[in-house]
Amino acid sequence: MLLISLFHAFWMSVWGGTPDTTQKVVVRQVQIIGNFRTKERIIRREMDVKGGDTLTVFQLDSLLEYDRRKILNTNLFLSVELKKKVVVDTTQLPFYTADAKWMGGLTMVDIEVVLKEQWYLLAFPVFELADRNFNEWWYERGRDLSRTIYGVYALHQNLTGNNDRLRLRAEFGFIPRLDIYYSIPYLDKKQRTGLTIGILRITNRSLAYRTNRDKLSFLGSDERTRERIVPYLTLTHRPKFYGYHSFSAQYSMTNVADTIARLNPNYFLGGKSRQRYLQLSYSHFYDRRDRGQYALRGYIYGFYVSKIGVLPSEDVDILEATFNWGQYIPLAKKLYFSYLTELKVATPARQPFLQTRGMGYGGDLVRGYELYVIDGPHYSYLKTNLRYQLLNRTFNLSKFIKLRQFNALPIAIYPNIYADVGYVRNPYPELNNSQLANRPLFGFGVGMDVVTWYNFVGRINYSFNHLGEARPYFAIGREF
Repeated sequence: MLLISLFHAFWMSVWGGTPDTTQKVVVRQVQIIGNFRTKERIIRREMDVKGGDTLTVFQLDSLLEYDRRKILNTNLFLSVELKKKVVVDTTQLPFYTADAKWMGGLTMVDIEVVLKEQWYLLAFPVFELADRNFNEWWYERGRDLSRTIYGVYALHQNLTGNNDRLRLRAEFGFIPRLDIYYSIPYLDKKQRTGLTIGILRITNRSLAYRTNRDKLSFLGSDERTRERIVPYLTLTHRPKFYGYHSFSAQYSMTNVADTIARLNPNYFLGGKSRQRYLQLSYSHFYDRRDRGQYALRGYIYGFYVSKIGVLPSEDVDILEATFNWGQYIPLAKKLYFSYLTELKVATPARQPFLQTRGMGYGGDLVRGYELYVIDGPHYSYLKTNLRYQLLNRTFNLSKFIKLRQFNALPIAIYPNIYADVGYVRNPYPELNNSQLANRPLFGFGVGMDVVTWYNFVGRINYSFNHLGEARPYFAIGREF
């Protein structure tokens, strides 16, 4: 009875209704449960808390929450729980910790890391549109089903249990493509340095050969209009938990049909039909978000610099740099605000069309301008978002699905409002009759995001821009 009373008093004082956050505890050990494939060292690499640590209750709770986020951000697990278990009240009993340190007069706890692993092998057929996004295909390409890509996509996210990835993407149809790479995050015993190696081959028959009035112009042909082969290698370095460095080298070999060179002599500049260059780049980013796939708290920033064309004899000579910063701020219960800004600069001002990537590709755009490609070597934008967590629930499907990787269905729904602003600097707007470069761009709207299994995010937005255009835009995909 005395032991039970002491245990109850300890629990109430440390983790009860009125906790004493200055109370010190000792972590006896950290146990990992549920990692059937993943090596323990990969999980422990993400943890600040270790056996033998002496911490206040406040410090322990804070570190455990950060450790939970870091483990979740490895993208290896569907769920991560870090549980504290009181071993015994040892306020009067000295003991030895796992690393043989003498301790006495402190309370001892065990930490349990309870994991639910993902299904690591993903293999599914590819059937997608060849255009930049669904909205361009729907509004600009007449919903032409011949502009489709089909094939197979296979990814193993944890090939040997070391968080290493093997990816194969074989596509046919409108744009044949072969992309294969292998990536391992840690090569050394200290788990700081990693390696990615791969090769990409793309063949085009229909090709966007220029922009005109901020829209892509395509040439359709039964013959091959472009072939591109790019072998690449990347070294990564992660000295601590949140900061990442990467050094990349790739060699690009691209040939286009003579028709492309005649229609747009600036495709490679000077009417050339071939381009060869070595590209070296360095990037650094620091990520303190709660979850990389759909963040609600924290911040991230990054810097990227690249030299395209290293040797004097090569066909391209461009130096470019990009900086971005984003912050995710909880304003109230279930209400979240975020902003993301990016700045890109490049020199020289006159660049081949293939390398002139302004706004309109991927996520580099002002919402409301999804149908436009705004060329220019320099751009900047600011995106803001206010979202409300309407639903965040995990449904138990174990009665219907026995596989543990699929018997829990998480669904989160976030209605949101947003407003963006951006600017593209183009010193030669007459080359593509640009109407949107060299002027401020404004877009705003309302939307709904749905986040579910394996980082799949579906979005529907209704956006407005300064041109007076208003329409819905759709996106769905997996955010790795």
